[in-house]
Amino acid sequence: MNKSNRKPVAFVGAGPGDVELITVKGRRLLDHADCIVYAGSLVNPEILAGCTAQVHDSAGMNLDEIIEVMAGAWQAGQAVVRLHTGDPSLFGAIKEQIQRLDALAIPSLIVPGVSSAFGAAASLKAELTLPEIAQTVIITRQEGRTPVPDLEKLRLLAAHQTTMLIFLSISMIETVVLELLAGGYPATTPVAVVEKATWDSEQIIAGTLADIGKKVREAGICKTAIICVGQVFGDLPLAAVSKLYDKEFSHGSRSATNSSQG
Repeated sequence: MNKSNRKPVAFVGAGPGDVELITVKGRRLLDHADCIVYAGSLVNPEILAGCTAQVHDSAGMNLDEIIEVMAGAWQAGQAVVRLHTGDPSLFGAIKEQIQRLDALAIPSLIVPGVSSAFGAAASLKAELTLPEIAQTVIITRQEGRTPVPDLEKLRLLAAHQTTMLIFLSISMIETVVLELLAGGYPATTPVAVVEKATWDSEQIIAGTLADIGKKVREAGICKTAIICVGQVFGDLPLAAVSKLYDKEFSHGSRSATNSSQG
């Protein structure tokens, strides 16, 4: 097959776990793929049901092996899908793969997916941004074997006391709590830990910074969980409501009921 007729390698977000939370485009690419390399330790394997492609589980593969499989399949004229959990742009390690493909003159594209951050928010029935409570969402992780930039230490980010979604850190929950407290969050700050968001086996642990560590340990949660921190996860009444649906607020699609706005 002429190179110009070959399809780009598609990096597809599988969604957080629920197999129906993949995009229509992502589902179509999976169904028509000849070769699928998927993050087996994270992606729900049920999403591969009905696929006729040769499937490779990348959980035990290194970068060289992953590129070898994808490049070999593409060069053979096959449609290749690299299936990542959630959305590939968040902690997806896609840049290093794309750069290696670029070096081989192999084109690629990215199909976004539903991040587990938003899967967790949905399970918690939470709005991550609330008027006069939080208008910023920080998605980050606690420093572990892989360092973080000096200006992104958890205690520095905690100084904002806004909504925070902490990935890849549940095994260090005690350290996370200490860093958040040192950064300024009160001990009474609501925290929810969502393990395997949207999966059938999803588990939610709710508490505060004062007790979430103990609760997580008692529940035996040590991986595949997001730590959700901030007042938006509490039961307090709203400090204010959105102007979007306020009858006394005019915008481009609606006039205020109260004519005093002019």
